[in-house]
Amino acid sequence: MRLYAAVAVSGFRRFATYRVATAAGVFTNTVFGFIMAYTYIALWDERPGLGGYDLPEALTFVWLGQALLMTSAMMGGGFSDELVERIRTGDVAIDLYRPADLQLWWLAADLGRAAFHLLGRGILPMVLGWLAFELVLPVRPEVWALFLLSVTLGVVVSFAIRYLVVLTAFWLLDGNGVSQMANLVTVFFSGMLLPLPLFPGWLGELARVLPFSALLQVPSDVFLGRVVGWDLAGALLFQVAWAVALLGAGRALQSVATRKVVVQGG
Repeated sequence: MRLYAAVAVSGFRRFATYRVATAAGVFTNTVFGFIMAYTYIALWDERPGLGGYDLPEALTFVWLGQALLMTSAMMGGGFSDELVERIRTGDVAIDLYRPADLQLWWLAADLGRAAFHLLGRGILPMVLGWLAFELVLPVRPEVWALFLLSVTLGVVVSFAIRYLVVLTAFWLLDGNGVSQMANLVTVFFSGMLLPLPLFPGWLGELARVLPFSALLQVPSDVFLGRVVGWDLAGALLFQVAWAVALLGAGRALQSVATRKVVVQGG
């Protein structure tokens, strides 16, 4: 475990070196946060209490989305491009010779990346949103702790989804098309555009049970206190279940892909 902890720290430090990119990212998240916030204000002026959210809760959801956009890599990125390139060039064969598990290695690196983005690109836009609008913030420390736990589980689910997408490069060699499709689906079904309770009928029911809701909707529900007691436990178990299922699927597909590499490499 010390190895993977070191990989996570290395991932954090790696992204911490891109200071100009981080500043530009904070600016971008803040601008889009204000655009989304005023769009929500116009919508809630017409439909107060939409989806069971009052306006401060809806605005809080907006800024949570901006804080978690890069943290949970809802638009892709992180390890994906690098690993796809290593698969395309065949350098992944070197990774498979390392005395470390391929999936755990990249998961540790992605957790380090997520930790940096939460601190470097998540907090400041949230603070600016709190200064400009009336937001709902938890008052109990345990809610903050549970929120961070939920965010961490969301990052693991996000990694597991992206890892499955990346593994398709073993067969397609270029994973850009699959990655772009996955990013569109993730943004839509995570709640990044609208909270999932606003989705109508069967679409809303489907959206709530898909793994993408674990990236934003579930952490937001925890943060806003929309799930308490057994509902809170159920929400966290929902994230755990999807993380375990998707990581297991990734490990199975990795095993198939590894045999493909052995066959191709002799």
